[in-house]
Amino acid sequence: MPPAPLCPCTSGLRYSKCCAPYHRGTEAPDAEALMRSRYSGFALKEVEYLWRTMHPEHPDRAQPKEEMLRELRAVASKHKYPGLKVLDRSLPPDTSGTAEVLFHARVFEKGLELSFVERSQFRHDGTGWRYLSGTALPLNALPGPPESFTLANYPPPGITSPAG
Repeated sequence: MPPAPLCPCTSGLRYSKCCAPYHRGTEAPDAEALMRSRYSGFALKEVEYLWRTMHPEHPDRAQPKEEMLRELRAVASKHKYPGLKVLDRSLPPDTSGTAEVLFHARVFEKGLELSFVERSQFRHDGTGWRYLSGTALPLNALPGPPESFTLANYPPPGITSPAG
């Protein structure tokens, strides 16, 4: 019998011991675990999980659920997710209850690299941690390698996210 697959979040753990419990209903204990499980959720097309872990204040939650699930499924289906690296985090959350995670997500579509670095905000909604918002930049927009960034220097001065 082959060994269980490694988790797509690249924690080094087997999926069954890493993100699978979150995908099956256990709440992530912190913002970093939620962020990792959402990356795995995209890799494994766990679109119901991606919807459930989006904060009620996230703009996409204003769309009808079925429409958003179709969009998430389309995005997850056309991309490959070969790896993730956490660059920095703010744990525990700040005084507003927001925790941040800075990460480098490797993403490809038909061989074209779409990888990016994102500073994500997460907030607990009373049930669990939820994805609130993020500032993402493609690698070609960064003035240095992803590993050179921390929460203190991201986004780089003078560079704004294409989304905002």
